[in-house]
Formats: sequence, C-alpha cells, structure tokens
Amino acid sequence: MFTGIVEELGIIQKIDLSGCSGRISVGAKKVLEGTRTGDSIAVNGICLTVVSIQPDGFTADVMAETIRRSSLGKKKAGDLVNLERAMAAMGRFGGHMVSGHIDGTGKIRCFRREENAVWLTVEADQKIMGLIVEKGSICMDGISLTVAAVGEGWFQVSVIPHTGEETTLLMRKPGDLVNLENDLVGKYVEKLLSLSGRKEGEGICGKASIRKPEEKCRGITMEFLKEYGI
Repeated sequence: MFTGIVEELGIIQKIDLSGCSGRISVGAKKVLEGTRTGDSIAVNGICLTVVSIQPDGFTADVMAETIRRSSLGKKKAGDLVNLERAMAAMGRFGGHMVSGHIDGTGKIRCFRREENAVWLTVEADQKIMGLIVEKGSICMDGISLTVAAVGEGWFQVSVIPHTGEETTLLMRKPGDLVNLENDLVGKYVEKLLSLSGRKEGEGICGKASIRKPEEKCRGITMEFLKEYGI
C-alpha cells in the first residue's frame, strides 16, 4: 500500500524487455533506506518488487500485465521516474490509499498556468473516467492528486508548486502518457453496486444462486455485506 506522496526522483539506469516482460534497474538513494529484497517500491505509480539492491539503486522484475497497463514499456535509460516506498505501519496518509496497481494510461492534453498553480488536462477512456469524480482522488504517475474538474472523456488537476518541484509531472508535455490508478474505494463501491444489481436468481459468476425463488434483489444491506464476507 502506498499514499501517492513521492519521496524521490529516480533515474532509469537500464530497462531490458524481452517481448512484454523483463527487468528494470533504477538509480535511487532515499528509497533504498531500510529497503530489503522482496520489498515494494512504486515506480511512476507501479508497484514493483525489489529483486536486488545495489549501492546506487535497485532492480525489479516487470511482467507482461504491467507493460500492457502502463507506460513503462515506452521508458528508456535516462528517464526520470517518481519513487515511493510502501507505507510503513506507523506512517501518515498524506495522500490517499494507493495500491500501485495501474488501471490504465491517460494522455496529457494541455497545461495552463493560473497564478502559482498549473492546471493539467488529461484524456482517458470511459472505463477510467467512470470512476473519476470532481474533488475525488486520482493517482497519476504515482502522485496523489485531487480532481479539480471532470468533462466528457477528460479530467483536470491543479498542481501546486511543491508537487511540480518534487515530481516529474511538469516535465511532461502534451501527448505524453501517464499511469492512472482510480480511487480504490470507488472501485469497491462499483463492484458492490454491480453485485447488488444482478438479475434475480443469478449468482456472482452468472450461475444460479441458492437464493429462494421468492426472495427479491435486496440492494446493499447489512445482510448482503455479511453474505459476501464484507
């Protein structure tokens, strides 16, 4: 679990892909503190498992699903990336709950400065947009951001100076892809609503359930939550 508060800018030292999987080596310093093999580090919002540690960085495996869902396959040696260690049990949630599991990518449409802040407009497909709400949270390239506005196929965030200085966000340009992770709570709510709205007599996997014929679809109730172990 992460918070979307970037700790350090790392630099890709090497990315070696064979087909759609491989390994990535990232130069870093701060995120190495207390890190051991097997720990998780978010690289541009992607949760990666550390397989080896060097004095000046770490190496992680990259699987095909990660390449399909994220912009990592388009990165190259020398590119800067946002880094965050997994949240410590006694840490603070300075951002929001972030799993490090990317839902997909968005495309930067434009930047617009407003006094000390920069408005960033991002285009995304409907699957991602369906879970984005104004004043809700979005994780973009590993950065916890508040959604400032939502339109048809796009959303906007307003970037404060500190975020601009500590991350790669304002180094990007129109047309660049960014990794997006929807709010975790929103995804669970969507799942619960889809379960409660299924047809009468239909089970979770589309098969007949053991519900009695006379029972009606109840919506989300305490009994419903208990039934599915929530």
